[in-house]
Amino acid sequence: MQKLLFLKVRFSIRFRILNAQEDCSHKGSGLSLIENVKELLKAHEGLTREVYLDNENSSITPKEVIDAMLPYYSQRAYGNPTLTHKPGWEAFETIMESAQKITAFLECKTLEEVNFVPGETEANNLALLGATLSMKDKGKKIIISEIEPITVLQVIEMLQKRDFTVIKIPVDDEGFINLEKLEAAIDSETVLVSLATVNNEIGTIEPIREALEIVKDKNSHALFHTDASDAFGKIPFSLQDLNVDLATISSYKIQGPRGIGALYIKEGINVEKILEGQIGTQRLWPGVENTPAIVGFTKASELAFENFNENTQHMRRLRDKLIDVITEGIPEVKLNGPKGNKRAPDNVNISFLKCEGEALTIELSLKGIYVSSGSACTRRLLQPSHVLVALGRHFDEAHGSILMKVTRCNTEEDINYVLEVTPIAVERIRGITGSTGAE
Repeated sequence: MQKLLFLKVRFSIRFRILNAQEDCSHKGSGLSLIENVKELLKAHEGLTREVYLDNENSSITPKEVIDAMLPYYSQRAYGNPTLTHKPGWEAFETIMESAQKITAFLECKTLEEVNFVPGETEANNLALLGATLSMKDKGKKIIISEIEPITVLQVIEMLQKRDFTVIKIPVDDEGFINLEKLEAAIDSETVLVSLATVNNEIGTIEPIREALEIVKDKNSHALFHTDASDAFGKIPFSLQDLNVDLATISSYKIQGPRGIGALYIKEGINVEKILEGQIGTQRLWPGVENTPAIVGFTKASELAFENFNENTQHMRRLRDKLIDVITEGIPEVKLNGPKGNKRAPDNVNISFLKCEGEALTIELSLKGIYVSSGSACTRRLLQPSHVLVALGRHFDEAHGSILMKVTRCNTEEDINYVLEVTPIAVERIRGITGSTGAE
């Protein structure tokens, strides 16, 4: 019965995705999907333990963060921060105090360098589009790596349609960028380089300082952006030391609320607006500021940094236990990305051969373990992760990948449960599909 349910939901989800890709409509397909999902949710009833490890795609907001946010919806600072009354002044004060704290965590020079935006996607759009608009008379060449996050890649694809030349620098089989190829690609036409500090899928900590030096030595006018969403609060990270021009950070990646992030813009760097509307405290992003979310982002940052070494050591222990036990105890698996200190402390990405990742996420979910199959954004396109392809992984290795990210809130007992259930789930899926499910 459960096998039939699994196959029905898997087909329904794939049909819905393909339907969306073809931009056509099939009457009743949406209702059918809803009914199948209801049936799957019903199959989850009676779970006695749940472990959330899908922190790449969303996160559980801790009680301390929610408690910090709640008063700002109805008790204080609920006004527009640009208006001249008490709730407005309270909101202005709250946003400025939050910006001061984020500035300190990032080790920025000035308060004005931190720009609150609705999230990582928006920050990357503002960085890439705003920077290229400001540099439009100086060149039309952009350099990224082959493994940048989807939120960077899709903006770059848009810029390609506007006649920008894009060079993608290759990486090795652990995801480290080829610095020699980067140096060769830089020229006088280069206006922007964007390289993530930590790869969001495989946890590779890139040599950003060395990359920045190469770029600035060859073209001091080229702007350097880094998506630091998977670095902030997880590895030692100082913008004063790093000296990049632009940096993206995200709230939910450190268990803050969704819908808020920030773009660091170094003092003296010009970035043009990409949206029009009422401007408040944020000069580059129009609209009324989301004060409760900013407060939550700040509280999550405080929790990440107040016991930074203890938190990261705890995550590293859980990460290594997952990697070691799975790779040593389950046959035909492969770790994606490096081991040890060159990997982010929260990241586990493993390919299970002859076991489709999408199917394994459903099987684990039925046991109360929540993970993702490679990159969620990539999965919706029914294509293997571009990151794993860039590493040289084969189709079955990429499609059989599972991504888990631990947090300071996960426990040893959580990981023990995952390690108890995963081998059984893998064996079951291998028995059902007999392959990676590549049609």
